Amino acid sequence: MLTVKVSSKYRVVLSKEVREELGIRPGQRLQVLHFPDRIEFVPVREIKSTRGSLRGIETDIRREKDRA
Repeated sequence: MLTVKVSSKYRVVLSKEVREELGIRPGQRLQVLHFPDRIEFVPVREIKSTRGSLRGIETDIRREKDRA
């Protein structure tokens, strides 16, 4: 498990391993999710980067007869 240290200015440095694995670049935003016993950083992605991510998803939906 990787650990980080909070600096005196409350800054956290992500290790090179984590940055490379998640593709995090300088200036990129991270969403901070806080829970009672932990915090999580989630990279914020541009909406354009999700294009094609649902390719191949089944779009046939059975509808009830009264829903045309």
